[in-house]
Amino acid sequence: MVVFAVLYITMDIFYSFKDVGFWSMLPSLTTSSREREKTATYARVGSTVGGGLVGILVMPAVIFFSAKATSTGDDRGWFIFAAIICTIAFVSAWCVGLFTREVNSDIRKNKQDTKGIVGIFKALSGNDQLMWVALAYLFYGIAINITNSLEVYYFTYIMGMPKAFSIFSTINIFLGIIATSLFPILSKKLSRKVLFTSCLVVMLCGMGLFAVAGSNLPLVLLAASVFGFPQQMVFLIVLMVITDSVEYGQLKLGHRDESLALSVRPLIDKFGGAVSNGVVGQIAIMAGMTTGATASSITASGKINFKIMMFAVPAVMLVIAIIIFASKVILSEKKHAEIVAELEKTWGKKFDKSGENTVDGDVLIPTPISGKLMNLSEVNDRTFSSGSVGRGFAIKPSDGKVLAPFDATVRQVFTTRHAVGLVGDNGVVLLIHIGLGTVKLKGTGFVSYVEQGQRVKKGQELIEFWDPTIKKACLDDTVIVIVTNSDKFSEFEMTVKDGQSVQAEDNVLELKVKNEEETALGGGQIEPAN
Repeated sequence: MVVFAVLYITMDIFYSFKDVGFWSMLPSLTTSSREREKTATYARVGSTVGGGLVGILVMPAVIFFSAKATSTGDDRGWFIFAAIICTIAFVSAWCVGLFTREVNSDIRKNKQDTKGIVGIFKALSGNDQLMWVALAYLFYGIAINITNSLEVYYFTYIMGMPKAFSIFSTINIFLGIIATSLFPILSKKLSRKVLFTSCLVVMLCGMGLFAVAGSNLPLVLLAASVFGFPQQMVFLIVLMVITDSVEYGQLKLGHRDESLALSVRPLIDKFGGAVSNGVVGQIAIMAGMTTGATASSITASGKINFKIMMFAVPAVMLVIAIIIFASKVILSEKKHAEIVAELEKTWGKKFDKSGENTVDGDVLIPTPISGKLMNLSEVNDRTFSSGSVGRGFAIKPSDGKVLAPFDATVRQVFTTRHAVGLVGDNGVVLLIHIGLGTVKLKGTGFVSYVEQGQRVKKGQELIEFWDPTIKKACLDDTVIVIVTNSDKFSEFEMTVKDGQSVQAEDNVLELKVKNEEETALGGGQIEPAN
């Protein structure tokens, strides 16, 4: 018993580590909410099928591998089943480790180690969206864990049909797969708040039907299915908000906490399970569902008390979860896209002191696209027009081909393909940003021909975009070209007047490098290039 307890607890601890690590990979694979939804959906379908199959196959497999086919008490059957499970777990874990590729974007490099309990709570308290969604999920998690755990008692002691629980478990697997598969479709049509609220309202309806179903098996199966059907979608909604809170916290706090943010969901799951385990046993004792009890021995008052704890108390918790999520969680897919866009605007600032962009002399900057030249101060975006990101110029495009203005290394390919960051062989760190608000298009109408780390030659095509797509969405198609390491240069002189038409690769901006005295004094306040 002692050895078993130690092994079981150790396994559970390392399962939690695995759970945190696995789901924490989502922010490292992409910064696009839509791509995260797809990835999480596939992963959840797999976990739903896997978890369900264990429940269905465990006893048949144990009996099959036992020395006597009629016995489940033979150790050999359990040993072989455990060996199969361990082998599958080992192989699948290594496959994830070997074949999953992180996107090491410059946005992700803005992180710091969170040390100590105080540091953890400080980081959590600073990210209000993470805290609110965690609180809503806490009430939700305790509620569904209590009701889900008591379902087997309901089938056994209220209905007197324990075998019917296997029927429900089988139905639940298929419903879970369907619900998970529906999530990407519904998330396109409904906001996270609406979808979360709708799911919990459906669950409340299932609870209400469950409470009055009595021993009517078809009605109980229907009620339990209605209650269980939205649970996979709620998991994914909460996972998406928690995942997107990584960038929200980065913008607000100035650094990323990927693993810390993603560990919140497993922590709450564990806490909710622990609370329900403690409560469920007491509820069963209170209702008289102890050793030797049968459905006929449970009193009317015992059944009433049991139903109050199984349905009424969790229903109140679900209502509280709805109120918290609807009133406090503002991190929608649109909001997240805006946050990523803000983070992307500052991507190149860290190269200023990296030594990778040593400037040997004055530099001429060609335009990467054909069109009409604009003063940066005329751009309808305060972040760009103020020069806070860096100095440069803008182009009202006449075509959709963006070319490399000089030999460079691609240091950032933005997930929505509306921008690209270059570190030139000439020492210039350049951000080419197509349009304003174009992050909302999520890549529609844009084609990227390069990838991060790729070497490009002057005149090589970087991005192609379909201008009518931008205009149809009522967005500004202005192409902004920013020197993000502007503080390395003392003068920015436009060689072509504003309003003139230029062709791609025409020189339009001359940069004069700072001398040693100017560098020592610092760059001072940066103004937009004239």
